[in-house]
Amino acid sequence: MLIITIKQGKEKALLEGQPWIYLSAIERIDGKFGERIKSGATALVRSSSGQFLARAGWSPKSQIRARIWTLDEKEAVDHAMIKRRVQAALAKSRTIKNKAGSAKRLINAEADQLPGLLVDFYGDKPGYLVCQFQAACVDAWKVTIVKTLIAETGCPNVYEYADELVRKGEGLAWNSSALAGEAPPGEYGFD
Repeated sequence: MLIITIKQGKEKALLEGQPWIYLSAIERIDGKFGERIKSGATALVRSSSGQFLARAGWSPKSQIRARIWTLDEKEAVDHAMIKRRVQAALAKSRTIKNKAGSAKRLINAEADQLPGLLVDFYGDKPGYLVCQFQAACVDAWKVTIVKTLIAETGCPNVYEYADELVRKGEGLAWNSSALAGEAPPGEYGFD
């Protein structure tokens, strides 16, 4: 298992709600070589005294080396957790009104406990879900996220819009394409 040990004094920010662990806050990283280079792997985060702090998604090429998934030691980072979080974000977004003809934000990254994931809905039913996987941790769960989005919204069209600079900063490949169904028409500006 990948274990991130935080420098003494740096754990305070995490305990106060900071969702990111910067390279400068890390004392050491323990784990097999394969784990240390795997983007999106789940890491155990500990204080300098060895106390559990969090579980986080690892990003070995980013200045933000890890993004917090949970501060609960008993909560596993698995398909069920990802599915629950997507469902909760969608339930919350159903209460938000949007202007006619505008995009509606369905998932808003850390605010919805899905670090680096943005999902917007465009058009009329069935419409288009446009996803931005801006962090290695959510990119690793892309299949689960897309399947849950389709099941929960009934929208068959899921498109990945990739910001080249953001993805490169995370050490991820840059690619914009349909993940399911059709890509949005050019009027939405994703061509």
